[in-house]
Amino acid sequence: MILKTISTLFSKLMSRKIYIFTLVFLHLLGFSIFGTIYTDNVKTSGYILIPHNSSFNDVNTSIAPYLKSEKTFKWVSQLKRYRTRIKSGRYFIEKGMSNNELINNLRSGNQKPITILFNNENSLELLAGNISKQIEADSISLLNVMLDSVFLNQNKLTIDDALGIYIPNSYQFYWNTSAEKFRDKMLNEFNKFWLKNDRFQKADSLNLSPLQVYALASIVQKETAKVDERPVVAGLYLNRLKRGWPLQADPTVIFAIQKMYNKDTIIKRVLNKDLLIKSPYNTYLNKGLPPGPIAMPDVSSIDAVLNPDNHRYFFMCASTTKMGYHEFAKNTFQHAINASKYQRWISKQGIRR
Repeated sequence: MILKTISTLFSKLMSRKIYIFTLVFLHLLGFSIFGTIYTDNVKTSGYILIPHNSSFNDVNTSIAPYLKSEKTFKWVSQLKRYRTRIKSGRYFIEKGMSNNELINNLRSGNQKPITILFNNENSLELLAGNISKQIEADSISLLNVMLDSVFLNQNKLTIDDALGIYIPNSYQFYWNTSAEKFRDKMLNEFNKFWLKNDRFQKADSLNLSPLQVYALASIVQKETAKVDERPVVAGLYLNRLKRGWPLQADPTVIFAIQKMYNKDTIIKRVLNKDLLIKSPYNTYLNKGLPPGPIAMPDVSSIDAVLNPDNHRYFFMCASTTKMGYHEFAKNTFQHAINASKYQRWISKQGIRR
């Protein structure tokens, strides 16, 4: 009887110890799991890029340098089923984040937008190359959608004037923006640009479309780097257009040469023989505007065309006394004097081409 009682007491004591041990074990296990999920695991702040179709291994490779424990990140990722919910994008990882915060951020697709900038990209090829350095889309996919025939036809664009919908400025995008979404947003920004400051009405008063203004602004842009001179130059070319005269803009001849032969050709001097080149961009042989822009004008050049100086100049020639500026003339007699000065000056510089 005594042995039985002792045995019963011992069993109860052992059961109580096992119970207490189990409680302690579960408590420690819970604490460990809690710590793995909710304590700090990010040792430094920064951005990671997750391209489309990335695997979890790809994500882990990108994020590992920021982590204190790669092992716990993998474990919590599996617990929260992140491995099957990967979203592309550019994500900010902040020092002190827990695995839970980190994975919730990545899984939510909560990206930080980036500011992209472009200006004076003188062709769609150069523009596509620039943009591809700033967002995920590559230059080939960007160029393909920019030149997509369906898109061009729907928006009454041609290959020659398609550059005209890209207004140089800074814009907000997500890094993983597709080529199509980039192009479509730029068309939307183009429309918003022309609705501001009565730009569309001003273009209409000049009997020009926005794309024609853009083309003329590209010539103004190439003619002078001086922003304060651009309204004068714009007024001169508008005077010639109203008279039905050829624009006779040297930058269009240079563009024609580069387009026909070698886009990398540097031409410092336009020769008389160049004026005979058969090209729709040669504004010495063809009246009116070229079929498209010869460069990407900045906003100051576009607004110079829309807000030109009112004068009676029809001719211009580079100044030999005020570098970077031009001498303007109302008639051929005045222009001949200015041109003669310039030709003598440029010959003294030894510039032949």
